[in-house]
Amino acid sequence: MTASEKRRVWFENFHQAILTIQAHKFRAFLTVLGVLIGVMTVILVATILTGLRGQLVGMIEEYGTTNIYAFHLNTGIQMGRRSRKEFERKPLQIEYIRPILTRCDSVRDIAYQLFPRHLSDRTVKYQGAEFNAPEIAGCSANYFDVANQPIAIGRALSEADDTHRLFNVVIGWAVYESLFPNIQPIGKEIMVSGKRFKVVGVLAKPKNSFLGQNEGEGAVYFPYMTLRKISPRDDWTFLIIRAKSGETVRAMDQAESVLRSLRRLKSTDDNDFSMSTADSLIKQFDAITATVGLVAIGLSSVSLLVGGIGVMNILLVSVRERTREIGVRKAIGARRSDVTVQFLIEAMTLTGMGGIFGIVLAVIAGLGLSLILPNLPTIIPMWAVTMAFVTSVLIGLVFGVWPATRAARLDPIEALRYE
Repeated sequence: MTASEKRRVWFENFHQAILTIQAHKFRAFLTVLGVLIGVMTVILVATILTGLRGQLVGMIEEYGTTNIYAFHLNTGIQMGRRSRKEFERKPLQIEYIRPILTRCDSVRDIAYQLFPRHLSDRTVKYQGAEFNAPEIAGCSANYFDVANQPIAIGRALSEADDTHRLFNVVIGWAVYESLFPNIQPIGKEIMVSGKRFKVVGVLAKPKNSFLGQNEGEGAVYFPYMTLRKISPRDDWTFLIIRAKSGETVRAMDQAESVLRSLRRLKSTDDNDFSMSTADSLIKQFDAITATVGLVAIGLSSVSLLVGGIGVMNILLVSVRERTREIGVRKAIGARRSDVTVQFLIEAMTLTGMGGIFGIVLAVIAGLGLSLILPNLPTIIPMWAVTMAFVTSVLIGLVFGVWPATRAARLDPIEALRYE
């Protein structure tokens, strides 16, 4: 048989499969419902996870891919509650900065923040307007440069602000829009925790976010020493270590060694602090999403299995219904392989159409989610679409083997006598 004849036979079998499905539309729909649900689940989960990863990568890259984050508590994506032992760790100190800069030739600069836990009132007020639950932090003058947070209006905090403990602040874009709509904010005084602070700068609106959360957009930044003055019990200091270009890994190893020495840890002791980079945060997210993906694949596999069993049962019924047709085909010269191919193509066409409908519904559902939840990113990955469609076709191939083999083994004489 020539290649063109083979293509013609395959096309005829495919056309016959379409006609058979059209003749039993409702039965075909119920048959592939499991395949449809399985395909839609896989694509939807992959769509959401891919979108979230894209947001996370964009946000992290915006704040520096050469930065190393050091804190006494574990940083990154937290799953579950922190242990009591973790909370008993001693906070990092700004006195660590000079030894790190001196001993680590791969470190370019270090900024730091202070996170207050004991402020009685965190609401930011300006005249009659309020901004609730801001991200309040004290920071070094170089923080805005090291953390890649540009100033849109006014200026950043300076060394003089920090040294003289001035009551000046830089606010995030969301705070600015909430308190000063259509008003020049520079020089205005806001109230925080019962004290007046003068606005000297406004951060630029971040380009990226993660689930609608933008680092710094809802923040109020004080000079580090000013915050220590108004909240003396707070000592949770967060270090942002900027490595020299191309030396992030080396800088992290050097800084870790210096911190272990400063904190008097033995060679057998675990770190009583955490260090992370942009890459480690992304890897941590990937590990979590991999687990979620496996759960989703497990759930969708059940639907695909149910769909495959349904396809096999319906094809067995179809073989019984078309026994005389099979007998006629074999009587006029059809081989076993011809009958087998006919039913396998029918099975794969059936499940493939279920896969296509599942893909279409997943795309529609993804677009619907993006409209209902604009902060939830939906990026449909082509690998998930391709994998889902190929899997749906393979389900038809695998579960169609037994009915196709049974049809091919029918005795033509007995099949022609079948009523």
